[in-house]
Amino acid sequence: MMKWETLNNNGFTTANKIVNLKISAQFKENKLDIECDKIASDCGKQSADYNEKLEIFCEELLGTFENMAKIHLKMEKLYSTTKGICDLETYHYENGDCRAPLFHTWPTMYFYEVSFKLSEMYKEELQLKQTIVQEIAHTADQDLMMVYLSSWLYQPYIENSSKLLLESMLLETGHRQV
Repeated sequence: MMKWETLNNNGFTTANKIVNLKISAQFKENKLDIECDKIASDCGKQSADYNEKLEIFCEELLGTFENMAKIHLKMEKLYSTTKGICDLETYHYENGDCRAPLFHTWPTMYFYEVSFKLSEMYKEELQLKQTIVQEIAHTADQDLMMVYLSSWLYQPYIENSSKLLLESMLLETGHRQV
C-alpha cells in the first residue's frame, strides 16, 4: 500500500502537469484567436514543444498506471493463493478434525475474504485510473479535467477501512508486532 500511495502521488503530479499544460495551451489558443481575427496567418497551430511535453507526461502517467497494475496483480495472487489454501483445508479437514491455525486469531477463510475485498477495491480504482489515463490528454473541458485530477488524488473506490484491514492482516501474519 505504501508503494501504491507513492505511485498515486506521482501519478497525480504528472496528471496535474498534463492539465496545466492543456489549460495554458487553451489560454494561448484563445489569445491567438483574438489576434488572428486581426491578422490573417496560420494562427492556432500548436507548437511542437507542446506536443512533445504532452507526450512525455502521458507516457509518464501510463508508466505509473502500469506499475499500479503490477501491485494489483500481486494482490490478486495473494487472494488466489489464500483461496487455494481454504479449499485445501476444507478437503483435508472435511471430517471435522481440528485445523492448525495459519494466523494468530483469524480463520483462513476470513483472511481470504479480507484480501479479496481489498483486491476488489483496488481493482475498481485501477479501472478508474485507466479511464483517466486514456482520457485526460484528450479532453478540452476544464471541469472534466479537474474531476479527473480529483478522482486520481482522492481514490473514491478505496474505502477508509482498507488501511485498518491491511494492518490487521499484518498483525495476523506476524509481519507487524503488537
